[in-house]
Amino acid sequence: MEKQKFYMTTAIAYTSGKPHIGNTYEIVLADAIARFKRLQGYDVFFQTGTDEHGQKVEEKAGAIGVTPKEFVDDVAKQIREIWDLMNTSYDKFIRTTDTDHEKQVQKIFKKLYDQGDIYKGYYEGMYCTPCESFFTESQLVDGKCPDCGREVKPAKEEAYFFKMSKYADRLIEHINTHPEFIQPVSRKNEMMNNFLLPGLQDLCVSRTSFKWGIPVDFDPKHVVYVWLDALTNYITGIGYECDGESSGLFKKNWPADLHLIGKDIIRFHTIYWPIFLMALDLPLPRQIFGHPWLLQGDGKMSKSKGNVLYADDMVEQFGVDAVRYFVLHEMPFDNDGVITWELMVERINSELANTLGNLVNRTVSMSNKYFDGVVNNTGVVDPVDRDLREVVIGTVQQVADKMEELRVADAMTEIFALFKRCNKYIDETTPWLLAKDEAKKDRLATVLYNLVESISIGACLLEPFMPETAGKILAQLGAKKRSVDVMNMFGLYQSGNKVTEKPEILFARLDVTEVLEKVAVMQAAKEAGNVSATDGQPEDAQNQEEAQVIDIEPKAEITYDDFARLQFQVGEIIACEAVKKSRKLLCSQVRIGSQVKQIVSGIKAHYTPEEMVGKKVMVVVNLKPATLAGIQSEGMLLCAEDADGNLALMTPEKDMPSGAEIC
Repeated sequence: MEKQKFYMTTAIAYTSGKPHIGNTYEIVLADAIARFKRLQGYDVFFQTGTDEHGQKVEEKAGAIGVTPKEFVDDVAKQIREIWDLMNTSYDKFIRTTDTDHEKQVQKIFKKLYDQGDIYKGYYEGMYCTPCESFFTESQLVDGKCPDCGREVKPAKEEAYFFKMSKYADRLIEHINTHPEFIQPVSRKNEMMNNFLLPGLQDLCVSRTSFKWGIPVDFDPKHVVYVWLDALTNYITGIGYECDGESSGLFKKNWPADLHLIGKDIIRFHTIYWPIFLMALDLPLPRQIFGHPWLLQGDGKMSKSKGNVLYADDMVEQFGVDAVRYFVLHEMPFDNDGVITWELMVERINSELANTLGNLVNRTVSMSNKYFDGVVNNTGVVDPVDRDLREVVIGTVQQVADKMEELRVADAMTEIFALFKRCNKYIDETTPWLLAKDEAKKDRLATVLYNLVESISIGACLLEPFMPETAGKILAQLGAKKRSVDVMNMFGLYQSGNKVTEKPEILFARLDVTEVLEKVAVMQAAKEAGNVSATDGQPEDAQNQEEAQVIDIEPKAEITYDDFARLQFQVGEIIACEAVKKSRKLLCSQVRIGSQVKQIVSGIKAHYTPEEMVGKKVMVVVNLKPATLAGIQSEGMLLCAEDADGNLALMTPEKDMPSGAEIC
């Protein structure tokens, strides 16, 4: 059976400079959608690329003394390197300086001119160079560009124009009869009310005041204006031939199933582009989705504001999949999202390290500890198993439904809800207690099988969003990647498979202060240009890190006998909750050998209850019980404290069994 095609594109990135994380978000979002479609069995063609002509490029190249082509070659290389760094699976990277694209644009321009859709005239109005757009006085906002808010300048020049009004009524009818065409709905309403219904003006489609563009072959003093050049990449990139036989790739894939773009260029894609297609007698794309912006702190990223974050810097600190997780999960469907270094650390610690990483680590560790890594389904079931299976199977459909609506963040929330349900299942089934009773060994095996199967399905669902992490999880579990159509068949994990002998830590917990210090060093090094070739940090910064120590006031000396009276052991926190009406206290159930002790600790400001569960910690076990906030505490967890009062639990450097003596 032939696969159903799915052709999707991103907006092509403008080569005026290195893309920041807000620009990079779009390619990662598109990649997640493309990967999920492949997982569903679609034949996906995913195109991205670069928009390389225009006055802004010409001016920037002139300012640094290079040709425009040299300038865009360098920037296009940077863009592609970042797209590849983010592990994006595009099938075609088009450049508008590609020879075949330029030839087709010239043919398209001539065709539209010959059929009377394009005519020559003069343009006089206010021009925004960064946006490559003309505006009338009435369209300006406070005298500035309505799109970017920058200064505009009066301009007058000979130009060719496209008769937009000729196709306006047809476009309005299409939008009204195809509710899925513009998404989210708020973007559709904006286009209809602000542009289409008041009446379209004819569009300037050539320029004479600069030279860096595709020449109009029958009037060489004109170059094709950016939007007619850039927008047509969606058809030229797959082999559209204006005056002849288009390629098989074009015939197979057009019309596009999805144009994924930023909300700031929605007008060009939902008004100009459909009208160009109507004039070329080509079908319109099925859907145009205008995603929101990813904001740094409280504003849109801008080099002039000095608030730009770059993907490669964030990957250096956190890794590719952590950055992918954040930009995909933290972006609402139709509202702007916010990204900061601090938020990144918080999400990594709470969701990636604790919810996901700790779950996989515990499951693999228990499988090795109790069954030498062999996972068997012995069929000893309990009602709680049914609920887990229902959650897992239901998640598959919920994720598919969310992705169909392009609600990517919501789909990821469903996947992590599955992982949280697995953590709850561990607490409900208490494998460590089952392991003490030989008669319950088969039940323990089924519990671990259910965990491995559930996590395997969750990892398969996670693959489009965090492909490297999903692959690592499946490898640790000895599981295979599955397509969406079989994920709802619980029990496909082969009984008798083995998990890896030693679990790999997927995401380490981070200290926000340390991260911010490293970021400051990194940024200072880039500004100073003295980055060490060894590890990307300046040598003096490395020395500063080595010199960070704390001196505290010494206590009175003790004898060995004094020390020997204290009993230290390794404990495993199996449950934890906040103490009600207390701002500082957490109450933990700590398994120490065959005993479970209740320990109250003043660390609520530094750890959440969820972060505590599963940790191996150092415990003073023979401390006289005390009552704190009305709750008995039977020991003490050991912590380290820095000069700012930040606490870190003391944990064994290697994996040690619960109850191991510390001496």
